[in-house]
Amino acid sequence: MYTKEAKELYEKELRSIVESGLYKDELLIDSPQDREIRVDGRRGTLLNFCANNYLGLANNSEVKQAAMKSIEEWGYGLASVPFICGTQTIHKQLERKFSEFLGMEDTILYSSCEAANVGLFEVILGFDVIISDQLSHATIIDGARLWQVINKKKLDQGNVVLPEIRVFKHSDMTDLEKHLQETQDRRLRLIAVDGVFSMDGDIAPLREICDLAEKYRALVMVDDSHATGFFGPTGRGTPEYFGVMDRVDIITSTMGKGLGGAVGGFTSSRKEIIELLRQRSRPRLFSNAVPPVVVVATMKILDMIDSSAALRDRLNENAAYFRQRVSELGFDVQPGIHPIIPVMLYDAQKAVDMATRLVEEGIYVRAFSFPVVPRGQARIRVQIAATHTREDLDFALEKFAKVGRELSIVKCG
Repeated sequence: MYTKEAKELYEKELRSIVESGLYKDELLIDSPQDREIRVDGRRGTLLNFCANNYLGLANNSEVKQAAMKSIEEWGYGLASVPFICGTQTIHKQLERKFSEFLGMEDTILYSSCEAANVGLFEVILGFDVIISDQLSHATIIDGARLWQVINKKKLDQGNVVLPEIRVFKHSDMTDLEKHLQETQDRRLRLIAVDGVFSMDGDIAPLREICDLAEKYRALVMVDDSHATGFFGPTGRGTPEYFGVMDRVDIITSTMGKGLGGAVGGFTSSRKEIIELLRQRSRPRLFSNAVPPVVVVATMKILDMIDSSAALRDRLNENAAYFRQRVSELGFDVQPGIHPIIPVMLYDAQKAVDMATRLVEEGIYVRAFSFPVVPRGQARIRVQIAATHTREDLDFALEKFAKVGRELSIVKCG
């Protein structure tokens, strides 16, 4: 029964979120996802600078044609989990394509990268150790916590002991080595990191991580969601960027960002690991298969990525240009080379105010604050796309300068 006391409890919590400037409203998009979008019934269009649509393929005509053709040939959905009657031949084709693309032995598809991360550790680790970067994605944390609970040990006295999750300071190799040294008596140890950390846009030092993993005989797992398809010389992600494609043991990633922006995720790894996931990974066993339209469109996108570097080159040029120019305007910008460009405001309400004003000026961005980022680290996360024109970037910079002056964030520009 939903009691008066319960209602008042939830309303009080919601008021607290609003009063602290942490409330996250949803602006409704009235158009396809693209560099220009219609938002919340407003007249005209806004330039979109907050999508994970890095290659601009979410509304690409070639991708849409492949998707529409796939519905005619393969249907809309499968109404089944993969192991019952949810696996078509195209699903296996895409798995092989991902394996070849990433230089891995095998791949398994999931409904999302969240499902891939949550369903990984409980299968491949027992009473072992996970050593995770301090800023690893929330879904890595959730998957590790689930693994802990599943593998807890009950002692004779009734006490419970959990397998160990260790957290090393962000990208700090000295701290990582300390954790590796202290756990050498354990059966298995797995180092878990993001390839690109989504709130800051910085890159995990995978070469050094792999060096330490080999020295101390640990596994390396990388969530490469913000890199697959566009980062690295040929778009194969952070392992390719660092030249360690043959040294990373497990890659999880998504089709929901650079690869068209729809849904779906996957894990690529050694064949034994993937086969175990097929048998025991709960998010795979109890979730519907990836829709055929996403499977076929993703294969088309992988072909496009391999056939031309034009979109990657444009994306890199756009990101470098905007990062340099917005810094010159006086904004505090996290350093880096990725198309995620965090403009730091620190104060949650100031971030909300700036995002609101930028939307009014025709630039669609969102404020990020706790719990998405740590308290006192509020920001606007600008995300650049290959389809942004130089005119788009200059217009956005003009509006950042205008609003920044109005809110006393920058003095000139």
